[in-house]
Amino acid sequence: MKLQKLFFAAVIVLSANAAFAQNDTDTDSHNVTINIPQIALLDLETLSSLDFTLGADTSSEAGLAVSFAGAVNSDTWINYTSLVSGTSTNKVMVSLDTNVPTGLKLTVAVGADAGNGAGAKGVVAVGNKYTLTTASTDIITTIGSGYTGDGSGSGHNLTYQLGYAADATTNFADLVITDTPLLITYTILTE
Repeated sequence: MKLQKLFFAAVIVLSANAAFAQNDTDTDSHNVTINIPQIALLDLETLSSLDFTLGADTSSEAGLAVSFAGAVNSDTWINYTSLVSGTSTNKVMVSLDTNVPTGLKLTVAVGADAGNGAGAKGVVAVGNKYTLTTASTDIITTIGSGYTGDGSGSGHNLTYQLGYAADATTNFADLVITDTPLLITYTILTE
């Protein structure tokens, strides 16, 4: 009786193996999902310090207005990497955390892409100077899937200039001695 049960168990095991073996063929397949996420990365690069000071030139002649001719800095570069879906695009915006002191304005000019990297790197109104305020301003638009390259000398050069809000005759009376730090924020996001 034990032998008969053992024989019956062996037949069941062999039958099960034979049933599984019958499903094998000369081909098989499975799914692989490719996942490329949306990416919007941005950083500022410079060979020196990202923090700098802009101020009035010291006047060498009594009776003349204070000049801001030397209040320019072109050391900063904006780099970004962007991956978008379909016809979507990204943009870069800039804003200040607080207002520029009364009587003054701070502008930034965004240079053309330096030519490093690849892809759809966006549209810049080269030559435009954007007056920085607490309201966000679009400075680079229509960024598709692309990247600018990394480091100072890659991406878009930023040129900051401090000056009178209108001109010396209009704004000189508004000037006061100040040492005001301003936080400038750049953001990349979907248009």
